Amino acid sequence: MEPIHGTTILAVHKDGETAIAGDGQVTFGDTVMKHGAVKVRKLEGEVLVGFAGAVADALTLLEKFEEQLEIAKGSLKRAAVETVKLWRTDRILRQLEAMLIVADAQEILLLSGTGEVIAPDEPLVAVGSGAPYALAAAKALLRETALGAAEIAEKALKIAAEIDLYTNGQATVLRVGGGA
Repeated sequence: MEPIHGTTILAVHKDGETAIAGDGQVTFGDTVMKHGAVKVRKLEGEVLVGFAGAVADALTLLEKFEEQLEIAKGSLKRAAVETVKLWRTDRILRQLEAMLIVADAQEILLLSGTGEVIAPDEPLVAVGSGAPYALAAAKALLRETALGAAEIAEKALKIAAEIDLYTNGQATVLRVGGGA
């Protein structure tokens, strides 16, 4: 799968709180079509989801993940694995081009169409065109400041927006845990 361009989604976990931030920019080619799109969601059971890629594809996968989360009785990891299995084995779903970050107050997982469910080594992960910049900023903020997960996610996304053309600074930040 090619890297997803046109958005940045970042998840950060710190001190029992997980935050997920998504920028609001929607582009068509090299034209900005919208500034305030919401690419992160809070699901029942205190689960956060962020998506990058083709919107219709991402929303289809989000729907499948929600179904699997219900079947798995809220188990994030089991729902993630079952979603990816379905994604890879279904002839139609296999064609979908998107990536999902799913998280709860304990863990963050990245789901890809190539069959991976990745739990990052560090308590943060990013996808989209601004992902390398947001990830670098988040790592520095996580290691060198006393900021909480939500503040790190928001600041790191704004730093990425200063560098990446396809990321804007209008972040939507959601959080779970830590008294959220």
